[in-house]
Amino acid sequence: MSGAIFTPDGTPVFALGDGSLRIADRPAPRAIQIHRGAILSLAGTPDGAVVTGGDCGALIRTQLDGAQETLFRAQDRWIENIAVSADGRALACTAGRDAVVVVADAKRLSPPRHFPHTSTAAGVAFDPKGKRLAVAHYGGVSLWWASSESQTPALYPWRGSHLQVCYSPDGRYLLTAMQENSLHGWRIADKAHFQMSGFPAKIKSMSWGPKGRWLITSGASQGLIWSFEGKQGPIGRDAREIGDPEAPIVSVVAAHPVHNLAAMGHADGSLVLGQAIGAETAVLRTGDSAAISALAWSANGDRLAVGSQNGFAAVLTFKREAL
Repeated sequence: MSGAIFTPDGTPVFALGDGSLRIADRPAPRAIQIHRGAILSLAGTPDGAVVTGGDCGALIRTQLDGAQETLFRAQDRWIENIAVSADGRALACTAGRDAVVVVADAKRLSPPRHFPHTSTAAGVAFDPKGKRLAVAHYGGVSLWWASSESQTPALYPWRGSHLQVCYSPDGRYLLTAMQENSLHGWRIADKAHFQMSGFPAKIKSMSWGPKGRWLITSGASQGLIWSFEGKQGPIGRDAREIGDPEAPIVSVVAAHPVHNLAAMGHADGSLVLGQAIGAETAVLRTGDSAAISALAWSANGDRLAVGSQNGFAAVLTFKREAL
């Protein structure tokens, strides 16, 4: 299982290594074949479409009725990272050293805009307004205006290889996950930077809590909560830890969209729900040796989609008074 999302109408969708989507419709799930190889990246759009990138080099938009449109195809490149703007019109991916943006709406599909880099383009993220594109690469992050190819990007530098990138929901901060088992961040306004280090493993998953007040990351036996409240945000602050310090490494995290809770999937297949502000935790699933690889909450937080590397998938439903 390479990813999971909920569409705006609450339909759970899982991405599989065989190139297919599993739509968890009731009463019976159904499959839609998308890619010739594995699905490597997955995102949803506000109109209910599903966007996927694969090791076949294709970026494809799929409607839940099965209709498909290839938005971009790279020659001999994998599409490992994708991003969708808040309004769903602009879609970005990485292919080799290029970041690529296409604008796709009901009327037209724009020619792809290429944003070249001197090293492999890794993670991509749109700012909250969908106007700027952040691209992680060796040596930092480049910020591009998504509407134009002819420009010199703003560079937010830091030595090392940056593999993932995200904006804070208020647009004030950039965060990257690095090859060196650490996070790096910048305050966008003045490029003040900060390091979040000491992780025993690479940070493969990051998720923002309600209103961007905190960020939870993987990379340790416990979920790590970083506060972004106040003028200084996380600068000069240490992370809070939630969960069992003796547990296997957390492989994927998902912050609840409404409450100060977070789901944490572990490398042994166990699943834990913890308080982001507090100490209580609840084990939702015990381990079966296959790592949890996909987590997603529905928009209202009543349901949680979970998938693991051995193909296990489930949708958990919570009573609101229990959250």
